[in-house]
Amino acid sequence: MPFVLSTIAARTALGKAKLECQSRPGRISMNDDGWAALLPPLLQSAGLPHEGFSVEPLTGGVSSDIVRIVLADGRLACAKRALRKLKVATDWQAPLERNHYEIAWLRRAAAIVPGAAPKVLGEDPVRGIALLEYLPPADYSLWKADLLAGHADPQVAVRVADTIGRIHAATLRDAAVAAEFPTDHLIDALRYDPYLRFLAGRHADLSASILSTLERSFRSKLALVHGDVSPKNILVRTADGQPVLLDAECAWYGDPAFDAAFCLNHLLLKSIHLPDIAPELRQQARDFADTWLSHFPADLRAMLDDRAAALLPCLMLARVDGKSPVEYLSSDSRETVRRISIPMIAKPFTRLAQVIDSVH
Repeated sequence: MPFVLSTIAARTALGKAKLECQSRPGRISMNDDGWAALLPPLLQSAGLPHEGFSVEPLTGGVSSDIVRIVLADGRLACAKRALRKLKVATDWQAPLERNHYEIAWLRRAAAIVPGAAPKVLGEDPVRGIALLEYLPPADYSLWKADLLAGHADPQVAVRVADTIGRIHAATLRDAAVAAEFPTDHLIDALRYDPYLRFLAGRHADLSASILSTLERSFRSKLALVHGDVSPKNILVRTADGQPVLLDAECAWYGDPAFDAAFCLNHLLLKSIHLPDIAPELRQQARDFADTWLSHFPADLRAMLDDRAAALLPCLMLARVDGKSPVEYLSSDSRETVRRISIPMIAKPFTRLAQVIDSVH
């Protein structure tokens, strides 16, 4: 998924950027004739050859159609178009304008942390199409694939935490950035509702605690949030270990604790799935939390630590009993997640370190 599209992220940046664009050819809902008609104006506006190109459908994501473009001069690019109905078993729909805010996030993130996002080549805001650079798989690896293969480089987690921490800190309490991302409806449709509100409906005994955590986080307006900081959306540049964040369709000006908890959730779930490297993954989660919190003023750290600690077990349980369960956990591992997370939801901890130390 080498492309840069943002989930492109591995959908987006590199292959799906994530793997989305890097992914293998597959079926796509928009036919080649459709892309053939839509792409020439976008390519031309980006200053790229707009005739004699070919497109290849890519697979990997549930929220977009993505193609790899081979230009007449041999250069490569990716195009990503948001879908109204996501490709999941349950009915999960999301507004198409999220594509525009994803592009805005990619541009702003790259300006704050050079190299942290794929380069945006062009945009068709009417049709919700992003044109992104193609990130070759030979030069990038997908963090999720590395982790699932048992390769847990401790520096990657720290670099990811440093990257999102720098983006959060640079946009902290910035009214101009907040005005650029009026996306409460998007983060609710893509994250808070399918993950937390849906979970509250499945676990009536935990509903009050889950909804309280949701409301506290949703009402926070502190910094620019990616909304999907997951190893599947993060490419690692081979040359220097720089993480490239893809798939920013959930971009939102809100609670930075959500980004931290969302990413930490994946490290902890993989520690349950991969017992041979579980101690290393838990240590990486501790280092991630410390690095991320260090970017905030001292007077905000305890509040953010507390909010992330409340979100984290809710997100763990949501990836088992929510609308988007992770695909790699066995039935026994899913039960382990429930055993660990439910008590922490019923009686939340106030520090991320407490949550991490409870996962075993």
